[in-house]
This record gives sequence, structure tokens and C-alpha cells, in this order.
Amino acid sequence: MRDADDFCGNCGTYLGWAADPSPRPDEPGPEGRPGPVPPGRPEARRPLPSAVDDEVVVGPPCPACGVANPPGRRFCRRCATPLTPGANGAIGRARRRWPRWHGDTSRWLRRLTALLAVLVLLVLAILFYPAALALVEDVRDKTSTPVAVGPSSSTATAEVPGHPAAAAVDGLSNRYWGANAVGDAVEFGFASPFRLLSVVVHTGAGVEERAFTGQARVAALDMVLTTADGTSRTVPLPLADRVGPQRVDTAVSGVVRVRLVVRAVAGQGPGRHIALGEVEFFRRP
Repeated sequence: MRDADDFCGNCGTYLGWAADPSPRPDEPGPEGRPGPVPPGRPEARRPLPSAVDDEVVVGPPCPACGVANPPGRRFCRRCATPLTPGANGAIGRARRRWPRWHGDTSRWLRRLTALLAVLVLLVLAILFYPAALALVEDVRDKTSTPVAVGPSSSTATAEVPGHPAAAAVDGLSNRYWGANAVGDAVEFGFASPFRLLSVVVHTGAGVEERAFTGQARVAALDMVLTTADGTSRTVPLPLADRVGPQRVDTAVSGVVRVRLVVRAVAGQGPGRHIALGEVEFFRRP
């Protein structure tokens, strides 16, 4: 029996335990008592799955990702790859080819643009080359000072005695080439090809009025220009019935021969022959 003095008067705790070295029935022994606990360490939260697929599907696997798909599906439920053999082959080939082309798009576009630019320039050069060449030659003609050039030979289809073909290019105003009728021609040859810029013609038998009107005068000529490659070009030369030089611009390259054919006459009458006073040729230096 325990007396009342065996308990604490304040809290009622049994005081006999302090004197009794044996363990309390409801208290664990020393080996069962918990020891010191270290402080807690923070642990990173483990990532949670974004989606949980608890559905169990039995069917053919996807050829791309391997996920099983229900029978009858046309596209994979995970990666949307076509499941039918025909579409799969076509899409597969397209997917295999497209990334390679897609990665080179800018390079191929640059090459295509450069090719188109070259083709355009080539077409423009072919179309406008003659006009461009003519423009360059015209600029050179206008910026150059013409130089007189004399022929190396002179012949005529008809000559009045005392008035040979050479008299039309001797530089003297009182000498001339005399022709008998319309259609007669005088021809001049040159030692080397040149660009003929202009021709100056003095018609009539002299520079004085009396001498000028003393014989018939050339009123029109056909100038036939022959170039070094054998081609010919005819330039009409209409002339006024007056004293003095008359200039005609030609601008023809590669000239080696000039033939002047009488096409019209002024002042023709009985006992008169046709007079061509002087012809001068000017080339580009």
C-alpha cells in the first residue's frame, strides 16, 4: 500500500520512483530511449510527371515512337505519325527530304537570283548591243576632230578630155572631173580602212560665178561606200545649185572605197558637159 505522503502535494507525482532504482513499468529502458536527432536537411522536390497515361492500349506500335495505338487509328496518339503504310512512306520521304532543302533555302535562292540576273544581263546585252555600240561611236564622232584623208586611186566610167577623175581630189578649185551624162560615175580607193565622218562636195567648174555657170553642175549624187568586209552602203547626196562647199555627214566605219554616181544635173545644155569641182573626205583620228 502506498501512503498519501508518497505523492507530491502539488502535482500528485509518485515520489517513490526517485528512491526506487528499478525502471518504471511504462518507461523504456536505457537502450530503448531515443538519442539525439540531427537537424533536418532540405531535400529537393522530385519532379512530378506532367501527364499520367494510365490507359492500357493494345494495338500496333507506332513506327516512329513505338507507342501502342488502338486498331483503326490513322495517326499515332503521341507523335501524330501516320500509321497507314502508304501515307507513312510518303510523309517519311517528305520529312527526310524537307529538312535538307529547308536548311539550304537561302543558298539556293541566292544562286537562283544570281542566275536570273546573269540571264537578264545577257538578254539585254544581245538586244541593246547594236544600239549601245552606235551610241559609243556617235559620242566618239562628236568629240573627235575630223582629219582630211586623200584617196590612193581614182577611176571613172567616163571622162571629158582634160578633166580626169583625179582632178576632183587634187585640192585645186579651178580643176574638176568632167562627165558626159547622168549615170557616169567616179570611184576613189583608199590604202587602209577608216571611219568616214563626212564628205564635202564642191559642184560646178569653178568658184567664180562665170566659171560656175559655164558648164552643167551635179545636182544629186549616189555615194556607194564599200567597207573592208565587202559590204556596200548607198548614201544619197542631194546638192544645191550654188557656189561653195556642201557637207554631208556619213559616220561609216571600215571604208575602203567610195563611188560617186551622177543622178541629177542642173544647167545642162548643148555643148555643155557635167562638172564636179572638188570632193573632200574626212575621217576620225
